[in-house]
Amino acid sequence: MSRFFRGFTIVLIALRYGLDELVLNSFQHPVLSRIARFTKFGRKLDAPRGQRLREALEQLGPIFVKFGQVLSTRRDLMPPDVADELALLQDRVPPFDPNVAVATIEKAFRKPLSEVFLSFDRVPVASASIAQVHFAVIRDRDGIERDVAVKVLRPGMLTVIDKDIALMRMMAGWVEKLSSDGKRLKPMQVVAEFDNYLHDELDLIKEAANAAQLRRNMDGLDLVEIPEIFWDFCHPTVLVMQRMTGVPINQIEKLRAAGVDIPKLARDGVTIFFTQVFRDGFFHADMHPGNIQVSLEPETFGRYISLDFGIVGSLTEHDKEYLAQNFTAFFRRDYKRVAELHIESGWVPSTTRVNELESAIRAVCEPYFDRPLREISLGMVLLRLFQTSRRFQVEIQPQLVLLQKTLLNIEGLGRQLDPELDLWSTAKPFLEKWMLDQMGPKRIWNELKSEAPLYAKLLPQLPRLMHDYLQQKPRDHSRELQELLAEQKRTNRLLQSLVYGGLGFVLGLLVMQVLMRWRLFH
Repeated sequence: MSRFFRGFTIVLIALRYGLDELVLNSFQHPVLSRIARFTKFGRKLDAPRGQRLREALEQLGPIFVKFGQVLSTRRDLMPPDVADELALLQDRVPPFDPNVAVATIEKAFRKPLSEVFLSFDRVPVASASIAQVHFAVIRDRDGIERDVAVKVLRPGMLTVIDKDIALMRMMAGWVEKLSSDGKRLKPMQVVAEFDNYLHDELDLIKEAANAAQLRRNMDGLDLVEIPEIFWDFCHPTVLVMQRMTGVPINQIEKLRAAGVDIPKLARDGVTIFFTQVFRDGFFHADMHPGNIQVSLEPETFGRYISLDFGIVGSLTEHDKEYLAQNFTAFFRRDYKRVAELHIESGWVPSTTRVNELESAIRAVCEPYFDRPLREISLGMVLLRLFQTSRRFQVEIQPQLVLLQKTLLNIEGLGRQLDPELDLWSTAKPFLEKWMLDQMGPKRIWNELKSEAPLYAKLLPQLPRLMHDYLQQKPRDHSRELQELLAEQKRTNRLLQSLVYGGLGFVLGLLVMQVLMRWRLFH
């Protein structure tokens, strides 16, 4: 019943903001245009279409806001006025009451706000679908005053998300049962993955742990800054981290005026993404402009600043190796190898003909090589690949859904920064080096280093272990040997009987044959 009421609420909100009229008007067909004019009758829809879509998504809740955030990065797919409005969803969702934020903090730490922070700015500096951020000052363990950002969870999120996930699960069940592609698309597994990621976002301790892991992984890369986490001030509903100062990455003119090398910034973004995915198997999976800034501080000038670590993706060694081989084969235009990898991995039926799949993949990808991003729509490429996958019954891999989403975000950012960026040639050297590291002497050396602590522990014990082994009392095997010899004798007697019996039978036949011939001729 709750799913029914939630579905009914979604329909009402869509009608209230005229989303049905937007959908119908997007089709250039006279009949649909007349239907759109008819459905608009009696409703006051004076606000611009982008504003109506943004407000509707805000009303529908966090899942729909995140959908709008993804769309806002795809200006190649969205009209400019709609994309501009959806961009407001990145960090300008209407904030909740600061008094509620203060109450959440005091409840989490069981003490007044003044005993937690030296100062606290009640006006939020950013507000998103899951939480909002306030600036504050703390005194750390060393007694040093530190400027921090305090992230406070939006109240009531769990109930809203659970209702939406239940509705999505119900619709996914319908797709799985009624659609011919239901088994291949695995909608229930995809929804389950999405459910896990959203619920992880509701636990700010998990987000803090994600940030700490990414900070360790990126240490030494000198391309991205990740805030320090202050664990003494963290709670499932409150997260306190180092305050970062930067310019949002979508303010390109401001960055250019400050002297930032924009094309290099675009290339660095690709390097960061592929490093996190293929080197670490642990990547920031919510990379919309609201979560990405650029530092203008002298010591970190031109570096990315990464924020909001509620959604991260992870890949197994098998996934990394398979994807790296696929990307490398794509960049080399070795479509036969791509087809073989799909069959070897079990993503397509084993009966698939390699040459047919190779030809289909070539037809999708070949037109897009050696072209700048402004002439490529990765969304269109993925759409054509999806059509191809349907023909060849490719099974959707739910664990890679986040990676696909992040890749779309990366392309959207790259398109805004440098439309001339060649995504393929930028990523190709990185992946080829990664593959060499995986199969070459560096891989062997790294594995030896990882096993070194075990060897160091075992080597001093080897003389003692050898001595103990040699001093062990020999086991008495006489009884087993006697039984084995007795069994062998029985076996030998049986074999002898069989051999002698067989020889006697053969000799008897020969004698009978000789006698019969003697009688025949005499």
